[in-house]
Amino acid sequence: MQTESRPRRLAGAVFAAIAAVAMWLQAAPARAQESQELVDKSRISLERLVTHPDFTRLKAALKDAHGVLVFPSILKGGFIFGAEGGSGVLLTRDAKGEWSYPAFYGMGAGSIGFQIGFQDSEAVFVINTLKGLNAVLNNNFKFGVDASIAVGPVGQGIEGSTTTAVGADIEAYSKNRGLFAGGALEGAVVYERDTLNKEYYGQGATARTITMDRQFKNARAEGLRAAASVK
Repeated sequence: MQTESRPRRLAGAVFAAIAAVAMWLQAAPARAQESQELVDKSRISLERLVTHPDFTRLKAALKDAHGVLVFPSILKGGFIFGAEGGSGVLLTRDAKGEWSYPAFYGMGAGSIGFQIGFQDSEAVFVINTLKGLNAVLNNNFKFGVDASIAVGPVGQGIEGSTTTAVGADIEAYSKNRGLFAGGALEGAVVYERDTLNKEYYGQGATARTITMDRQFKNARAEGLRAAASVK
């Protein structure tokens, strides 16, 4: 009987740890101010990237988008085995061009291969298609698996499956702080932060009831909605 190799055991441990962190984030009680801090940071990141000279396409993409995911901080680090994760928000855009109130999401990923360093990125993911939006709403979807992803014109700090936005379900725009060599966004899991949704809106709040059914509102998120409503 063959014994499992050390690298394979280490890889399994890394992915198990990432899965455990993702499950903990979904189940852990939300801090009273965590959700509002995330909304405020998402607004700042969205405003910063929309007005950045390297992301001129982002403003135009938002005008036709079905939705947008904003992650003000995606932490990434590793030495051979890598991990990344963060929390963000989802807003959807209806036929009238009006943006929903935000639903809360998390992201987690692991990778194996040459990689070393630490990086903190802020990212905006423009959802171009209903397929991409439904993949996000169905919970625990994977970039590049459940929906195609393309890097924007610059895409600093984020790697995707293609280098063109034409036909992609989701476009990624990001700016990074720190240095990181290797790794990619392919296979990253995006999942609903149920505890944050309920903390911010109350019982019965889910990503779908917030963003699609529009049953919930919170006046403290008006600034974020305004940031998505680019002219």
